[in-house]
Amino acid sequence: MAVQRARAAVLREIGRPMAIEPVAVGPMGPGDVLVRVTAASLCHTDLEVIEGQLGLRLPAVLGHEVAGTIAALGEAVQGLSPGDPVVLSWNPHCGQCFYCGRAQPILCEQYLGNGPRAGHFDGRPRFACDDGAPLHQLMYLGGFADYVVVPAQQAVRVPEAMPLDRACLLGCAVMTGFGAATHIAGIEWGSVVLVIGAGAVGLAAIQGAKLAGAGRIVAVDPNPARRAMAERAGAAVLCDPGAEDPAALARSFTAGRGADVVIEAAGAPAGFRASVEAVRPGGQVVWLGKLGVQDEMAFRWGALMQEKRILRSSYGGARPAEDFPAMAAAYLDGRLDLDSLVTARIGLEDINEGFAALKRGEAIRSVVVFA
Repeated sequence: MAVQRARAAVLREIGRPMAIEPVAVGPMGPGDVLVRVTAASLCHTDLEVIEGQLGLRLPAVLGHEVAGTIAALGEAVQGLSPGDPVVLSWNPHCGQCFYCGRAQPILCEQYLGNGPRAGHFDGRPRFACDDGAPLHQLMYLGGFADYVVVPAQQAVRVPEAMPLDRACLLGCAVMTGFGAATHIAGIEWGSVVLVIGAGAVGLAAIQGAKLAGAGRIVAVDPNPARRAMAERAGAAVLCDPGAEDPAALARSFTAGRGADVVIEAAGAPAGFRASVEAVRPGGQVVWLGKLGVQDEMAFRWGALMQEKRILRSSYGGARPAEDFPAMAAAYLDGRLDLDSLVTARIGLEDINEGFAALKRGEAIRSVVVFA
């Protein structure tokens, strides 16, 4: 395949609405796949690009929570077939560098090195404008388009029965939160787990903590509707941080110790400070939220003492080839709730309003569904 004609939401200027434009997708390399996008959800990381908080070369196609079906295969691709339903991972990796050799694909040297080029994993774009000028891609994907070309390793097959308008959530938010609870946090049977932030990532973390065997889960969020969602997801204790100190609450039912595990999924200075205050001595803090890369954070030094462990995770220790199918299976047998995370289904032409709703805090996940 040389190129595939498509339409995409293109960001040309920071702070301006995206425009729906005709684009060219391709050409494919021998190890690539062409994916017909079925659904792509709107994430705060995309919003950070739109607002200029996260630098990206423009013009660009955003979108990194993506599911679709295989439309075509490069000549060297094995293990996938046209028509296969797939969820796309935004963390391709070389498998050979210093970090890949230490099972840290999120730090892959090629992944980090080619990231600023904002193209395909090989560093070159696979999108072009109608006039032939190159278009950039967010996080090696660019899923706000009818079609996308990615290395085959980024396309992970999921069961045929998996609805793709929910499967797309697995590619980022759910993988990050669920993976943090099940892969990273070290939750033991009966652990007290405190989750700060009940957006898509935090709600996934709550569900992961429940399946990992947490004895009591505390959800912290100022939004009463989100606290209610957290309760349905498995939180037994709800905290409005504007009315109650999360650390004091955690100590109140742990003989003064604090939570065994704290997962910060709000991405707010108050949340980061609360995370280290609320965890017990020797406990585990996992930071999933983020601030601007040049922002500074201040902590009370005493809150960092007593052998507390703090880990920042970008993708929940993701092993996409194993985790995406396993999470899809958990959804299909009722152990993982994705339905309640989808607050709206929209067309590509409604994407700017979808991001406005996300900024207003009205949406957990709006999903662009492609015809």
